[in-house]
Amino acid sequence: MDLLSLRCFQVVARHEHISRAAAELHVAQPSVSRTIARLEAELGVPLFDRRGRRIRLNPHGAAFLRRVDRALGELEDGRRELADVAGGGGGTVTAAAETLLTLAGLLVGFRAAHPGVDVRLHQASADAMAHRLRAREVDFCLVSQPLAGPVLTSVELLREDVLLAVPPGHRLAGRERVALAALDGEPFITPTPGHWQRVLADRLFARAGVRPAIVCEGNEPGAILDLVGAGLGVALLPAMARDSGIRATVSWARLDAPDCHRVLWLARHKDAYLSAAARSFGDFAVEHFRHFRGPARPGRGTTAPRPRT
Repeated sequence: MDLLSLRCFQVVARHEHISRAAAELHVAQPSVSRTIARLEAELGVPLFDRRGRRIRLNPHGAAFLRRVDRALGELEDGRRELADVAGGGGGTVTAAAETLLTLAGLLVGFRAAHPGVDVRLHQASADAMAHRLRAREVDFCLVSQPLAGPVLTSVELLREDVLLAVPPGHRLAGRERVALAALDGEPFITPTPGHWQRVLADRLFARAGVRPAIVCEGNEPGAILDLVGAGLGVALLPAMARDSGIRATVSWARLDAPDCHRVLWLARHKDAYLSAAARSFGDFAVEHFRHFRGPARPGRGTTAPRPRT
């Protein structure tokens, strides 16, 4: 059992897909399959259930993965700590988000203030981000829904309204407030299930007995604003999308729903070592989003950051 085999197992377990794991590891697919087979033979138990070409982590694999995540995480923390002690260079920080547009404005300021820091980004679902944090593959995640797990901790960055965006010339354009009932049967643009915007929309519509007609669902939330501007349908978007530079001409309105808002969290592994570069990034992120809070007005929240575990 060597580190390369354990790393290979970790990546395969995350993807539950041999070819995707091979692509991430930059090795041939047969090599990954052989590595997993050797590891299972050495351990004496199968780590995955196989049905045709599909694989799923089984209970043995899940138990082993928890230990592997911890072991490789400790080694990575040791590498980072020694790099900090040795000095030289600005260090590295790794972050993930559901859409990289959330990080764009933050990175402009951070890179100007810390030009020597190497920043690496990942786009991932909330579930994938939780796994990356537990495996210590990233320092931080910017996420708009709670990440579960006893080893994860979060700081609230931003609390803001979620607004209705409608195309120019739409029958709802120009309204200050819109009732949920007005969206029954309305062409609706949304991310795929599991994304925070979809979770919010499904909850609001189910409670009101409303059924919009979903005309587009995808994995790039950053494209929704442009699709609304193109007249494809209406969408729920955070107030930040309205306030941070609009690429498409749309009309904005509030929904008559008391809990139509989102909270943006900065999440991390509470026991992982944070390099000097990562600590600087975390502090900068809190300060960056502070200006989005302040006196209450459409699209602006008033809640200060607080720790959440």
